[in-house]
Amino acid sequence: MRKPWRNGFEELLVAAAACVLLCMANPAGGRAGETSSVAKAEKGKVIGLAFDARVVSNLDRSVAFYKALGFTALPGVNSEWRVAPVMNRLHSTVGAESRMAKLAINTNISGKPFTLYLRQYRGIPQKNWSHLRVWNPPSSHIDLTVPDADALWARLKFAHMLWPLTWGGALIPLPGETKGSMGYIVDPDGMDVEIVNQSAARPPAGGRPGSPANPPGLNHLGLVVISTDQAKAFYGGLLGEQFPDEPYKWLSGDFMDAAVGGHGNILRITYGTWPEAADPSARMRYEIIEYKNQGKTIAPFRMSDVAANSIGLQVEGLDALLARLKAAGPPVYSTGGIVRLSDGTRAVVVRDPDTHAFIELFETPKK
Repeated sequence: MRKPWRNGFEELLVAAAACVLLCMANPAGGRAGETSSVAKAEKGKVIGLAFDARVVSNLDRSVAFYKALGFTALPGVNSEWRVAPVMNRLHSTVGAESRMAKLAINTNISGKPFTLYLRQYRGIPQKNWSHLRVWNPPSSHIDLTVPDADALWARLKFAHMLWPLTWGGALIPLPGETKGSMGYIVDPDGMDVEIVNQSAARPPAGGRPGSPANPPGLNHLGLVVISTDQAKAFYGGLLGEQFPDEPYKWLSGDFMDAAVGGHGNILRITYGTWPEAADPSARMRYEIIEYKNQGKTIAPFRMSDVAANSIGLQVEGLDALLARLKAAGPPVYSTGGIVRLSDGTRAVVVRDPDTHAFIELFETPKK
């Protein structure tokens, strides 16, 4: 999420500076003053954020939606209904039929492709969580910077695929701007997408700080949590996500409410990063978002439920990393533990101890 307005002109400048410096993409991907909270790396570590995955109710409809956002469907993927025993053990969906699409879009950090998996299930019990709001844990979002947000908004509306959350159903200005350039929408199953218009680099002027360029592409992912501290202990202390030294303050105001269609929200956003799996020299944000004023009930997702989300982390030393996770308490979700895929990749799904969000850890074969 982009940084919000604050009350008063001075606070507005602070928020605008934070927005352009922290939330817009930059070539280095990280933050000045950012320090590592990397887990002990003697054996077993995360080497990159590799993919996002979403469970949908109608694969064809969801593929059409994400293509409209700029994703490309990758060829050579079997999207027919089938029973996939190994994947069913991995995702604890034993007995299910499923079909899958694999899409990609370049990040605006490295320019390398980032993968989005869409899956549809049948033949097993499912709940549909598409009614959850953006502040209900473990809701997640993806953030896309687009070449022309107005044109995208209009295309989605014309295609009857625009489901906005933002106040008035329209794009709103970022702090320090007057023209609408960002908004929150949902996909056909209620999963959140943040849209932001691209921007050129701006030098400091009139007391306002400069900002780096924000070119088109996928900018970051985010997760709503119960406890920031507990989430940081898991994602940072055990999985190596890097967080800034300084804590983030609680935020409120019209910008934050307008962006997600809320009223009276109080929240804080912690900007952690992992390397991109496709380019470890670039770092992608994975935001940890806590709402102070909203309920703390966790939706009891199963991985086959509609609107379930997961992320994929590529690792080295999967066995050692999983042993540390087990010792620390986070539960293993996969049926039978680590599975081996047909290409030799070994993978397992675990759940974070704060919101029970799904994380797939995978290790590719040594070349």
